[in-house]
Amino acid sequence: MNVYTPSRLHRAALAVALPVIAAGALVACSDPATRPPLSVPASAAPVASAGTPATETHMINNNGHELAFYVTPGHSPAIVLDAGGGEDHTQWKDLVPQLSAATGSEIITYDRAGMGASDEVKGAWDVHAAVSDLRAGLTGLGVTEKMILVAHSQAGEVATYLVRENPGLVSGAVLVDASLPQFSTDEQIARVVAAGTAQIAASRSQPSTQQSRQLIATAQNYGPAHRAYHQVAWPDSVPATVIVSEKTPFDGSPQDAQHWRDAAAEFVKAGPGRTLVTAVGSSHEIPQDQPDLVRAEIEKMVAAHG
Repeated sequence: MNVYTPSRLHRAALAVALPVIAAGALVACSDPATRPPLSVPASAAPVASAGTPATETHMINNNGHELAFYVTPGHSPAIVLDAGGGEDHTQWKDLVPQLSAATGSEIITYDRAGMGASDEVKGAWDVHAAVSDLRAGLTGLGVTEKMILVAHSQAGEVATYLVRENPGLVSGAVLVDASLPQFSTDEQIARVVAAGTAQIAASRSQPSTQQSRQLIATAQNYGPAHRAYHQVAWPDSVPATVIVSEKTPFDGSPQDAQHWRDAAAEFVKAGPGRTLVTAVGSSHEIPQDQPDLVRAEIEKMVAAHG
């Protein structure tokens, strides 16, 4: 097996993060029409570009913790952008005004628990809790059907469970170098766990940071969680465009990188209404490396299924 550098392993581990089986209960928040936007630190708030509607920040309570959602007003369908592991809403900061101008749609980004302005939740990263958080936010913001979902990396797992558990909520998805069920074979799970063991141990022995806590949370229950995820199928009723990077989160490990690309191709072949797009020359960070490609595919999905 190729040796991962710490930064590469951190990104790879977060990219294929945990779908733990225990589901959290959804807690709807108050009526968005009567709930004023909450002020957040200037560093956390998106900045509107000239000609773009001002972005509003809302704090949504779910299961006792607060989550920051950022809304650029517009019409339906809403476009919801879900950032990759270790990222907050600012991953999409350049795309938001461009999508708003091009589509006129409402644009929603947010910070998952423990990221950005959202509260941290202790324990293993739980995809079902993450789905509950996103669903609670969307419900509180009045988004109940036919949205367009864009998910990068780890958010692919959130997207998969969200569309399965909420028929009619998502009318189309763009999965940007996303973690997909086909990737998590027993052999691949063993390779990821083996590659990460030393760094997880090192992270536990060092002073706690947000990054180390994220990595440790991702590693907990990794094997059982991903064996469960491998059995999950994307619904045939929801069309999806998969954008796969050439380098993948496993750049430097050709075997793992090829398996990541093969998993994307297998996902596309497994159901109707699916399209595979390769981001030639791109790293795993496609939203930053090739934002025009991501925007174009989102606009196509809006036009076809919005």
